[in-house]
Amino acid sequence: MSTTHAIGRRKTSVARVYVKPGKGEIMINKRELSNYFSTGTLQYKVRQPLSLTDNLNNFDITVNVEGGGITGQAEAIRLGLSRALCEINPELRITLKPEGLMTRDPRMVERKKFGQKKARKRFQFSKR
Repeated sequence: MSTTHAIGRRKTSVARVYVKPGKGEIMINKRELSNYFSTGTLQYKVRQPLSLTDNLNNFDITVNVEGGGITGQAEAIRLGLSRALCEINPELRITLKPEGLMTRDPRMVERKKFGQKKARKRFQFSKR
């Protein structure tokens, strides 16, 4: 089996995920997972599809991710990894779909409107 490629997106982050058989190494932008994401929560988010499908030590994963912040990047990697695993074994979709790992989160930052401070916040109103 050769390398499987999938793309995951979240907010403005785009992750290109490459999965091949191996012993469980995860490289993100040529850095180890623990060096790239320092918090355990973000590391858990990245590993979630692997742990749910019992594949933690079966695949080597290489990721190129760009744009957005660290949370958006972690969730983009999670979606890309889920898609790649389903491409390798379509039966894993049954496990990943109920957890919400196959769904692209469509929420984006709302644009700022003119005549207002932010997207929804108005300037202070003075009655008199």
